[in-house]
Amino acid sequence: MKKSKNIIIGALLLAVLMMAVGYSAFASEMTFSGSAEITGEWDVKITNVEVKEVSSGSDAGTPEFTNNTITFDAKLEKPGDKVVYEITITNSGSIDAKLENLQIVPDIINGSTAISYIIINPSNELLAGEETKMQITAQYDEVVTENPDIKTKTITGVIEYVQK
Repeated sequence: MKKSKNIIIGALLLAVLMMAVGYSAFASEMTFSGSAEITGEWDVKITNVEVKEVSSGSDAGTPEFTNNTITFDAKLEKPGDKVVYEITITNSGSIDAKLENLQIVPDIINGSTAISYIIINPSNELLAGEETKMQITAQYDEVVTENPDIKTKTITGVIEYVQK
């Protein structure tokens, strides 16, 4: 009986040894490595402001701009006069953009009722490498018959593009 126990124990040890050798023969360790890089470029900005129309006797001033601001100062002489500014917005980046917010606010509380602003909006979609234009017209109301007490009216605005 002792001999048969030893044979069984030996057979079990041999089976465990064979399983260990078999596992190591069929097991393999795999490694991986990688990296990620952002290659897209966001570059939507104002690239030009041009005076497109000035009524006789009016003055468009010298509009100034940076990548994200515009300043202009129109001087209107008589009813019906207007100054038209054309603003170029360029997507020089590689990411398509869409217009998220366009907010134009004239000062109607403190500003002259004789001055109005007309806005022609830029494109809602601005693909990479393309440009869009918008216009802002400052106009002296043509039906005004008296010189107004308040002679100025400011305008502020936000043009916000986000990735498409």
